[in-house]
Amino acid sequence: MEDLAAKKCVPCNSKDLQAMTEESANDLLSKVAGWNLVNENGTPKLNRSWKVKSFTKGLELFKLVGNVAEAEGHHPDLHLVGWNNITIEIWTHAVGGLTENDFILAAKINGLNLHHLLRKKAAA
Repeated sequence: MEDLAAKKCVPCNSKDLQAMTEESANDLLSKVAGWNLVNENGTPKLNRSWKVKSFTKGLELFKLVGNVAEAEGHHPDLHLVGWNNITIEIWTHAVGGLTENDFILAAKINGLNLHHLLRKKAAA
């Protein structure tokens, strides 16, 4: 299988875009280290959390993720809770579930250099 981070997200208005099965999602999950599958009110999502060094480092992380999301045309839900707890949720709103786009974005986020923003004991 091609490296997910090398792929490009397809437009969410594509007629061929459909939510993937739970089995397909579980197969791709191994390709995006640190991400978890969660089910929120019947909607499957990718979820990952980090602890950052400071509030402003959290905003820097959001900026880096935002740049990738904008380039892909696929936008995650970003949460800064407290002063240093970051959670990102990815799912394809247009289909109400997960698509390969979500895993592509997760892989691209995993490729970002975030170490200078994270606390030493970062949550996976």
